[in-house]
Amino acid sequence: MLSILVNAYACAPFKGSEPGMGWNWIINMAKSCKLYIITEGEWKNDIEKIMKTLPERENISFYYNPISEKIRKMCWNQGDWRFYYYYAKWQKEAYHIALDIMEHNKIDIIHQLNMVGFREPGYLWKIKDRPFVWGPIAGIGSIPVSYLKEADFKFRIFFALKNFISALQLRFSKRVVSALRNASTVIVATPEAKKAVYAYHGIKAIQINETGCAIRTEEIRRPIVDEFHILWVGRFIYTKQLKLALKVIATLKHLKKIRFHIVGKAFNQKDTDKYKAYASATGIDELCIWHGEIPHHEVLSLMKQCDVFFFTSIFEATSTVILEAIENQLPIVCFNTCGFGEIVDDSIGRKIELSDPSRSVLEFSEALRDMYENRGQLSCYSRNCIEKMRECSWDAKMERLQLIYREALENE
Repeated sequence: MLSILVNAYACAPFKGSEPGMGWNWIINMAKSCKLYIITEGEWKNDIEKIMKTLPERENISFYYNPISEKIRKMCWNQGDWRFYYYYAKWQKEAYHIALDIMEHNKIDIIHQLNMVGFREPGYLWKIKDRPFVWGPIAGIGSIPVSYLKEADFKFRIFFALKNFISALQLRFSKRVVSALRNASTVIVATPEAKKAVYAYHGIKAIQINETGCAIRTEEIRRPIVDEFHILWVGRFIYTKQLKLALKVIATLKHLKKIRFHIVGKAFNQKDTDKYKAYASATGIDELCIWHGEIPHHEVLSLMKQCDVFFFTSIFEATSTVILEAIENQLPIVCFNTCGFGEIVDDSIGRKIELSDPSRSVLEFSEALRDMYENRGQLSCYSRNCIEKMRECSWDAKMERLQLIYREALENE
């Protein structure tokens, strides 16, 4: 059994997004590897509670490197660039913890797992006598200019600056370049990242989405109701495009018994209220059910009750929530972009190309109207999710990861 030293800043059971990604990789890696994991520790209590009942607990050792609540808030407030200063400091401390772990334990492979953003590769690549695996990484790509027209001036400046800096960092950042060139294998989460890593550095990265599925072969029986329930989940930030989703629902408001479930919130109540006011102004207030931020298990329960998952994000990696929708056999309507664009196909839903917001509203409206009018096709999408689970399963990802580890050792 291989022994793997894992750097996973964000790691938490009972969570989605980045912390859930870290946790799911770790518990699945532990089925065939012995793991020594350096993590931040925000969810230490949850980790230690579930570890008592985890079948693979003998293969998992956690080492906590906690930060202050103030810095944690910076971390989860996307756009707060101050966090990167503290995150780099955290990675330096993680490097010294890693050296101490290696003094007392046999380590075969070093794996820089998350966060998935490529800008901060940590320092474990400096350890020269062990194969170094980095990824999956993402955060490489840009938003088409046409989708920035409705953004406020501050966001447009922010994203233009972010795109510019990201390109510079990927090409010239000393630590990013060092991590890429010292890695036995680079794993990327999206096709955009794969293309960029090869274009700038000639490195043939391996694409493995950062999220995965548990395989559930039993067919989910949704409640037989006369209504048509559409689910949207995400933070109320511009890249999630909730306003575009509301525009789409406004074009469908003449259809009978449509319900639009919205899970999530903005970073402040003022911005949340703006979206609610827009829904009211477009005459869809009665169609919208605003759930706010709810526990993860309640989101999954909603997926079992709804008919379609409507995902309007225009910039991220793969998104855990897409795989959760597949696990719950919920047909998906989304853009053909990022990591999820390669997963969602016409067997489990509909996707449209990035073009411009006006055209997107029309194309999304058409896709949802077709599903509304053809419930038989909707049921077919749902059944096909079972096969898609197998393709995207954690077992399939871990088989590929084991091959990566073996090849890294052979090439050392």
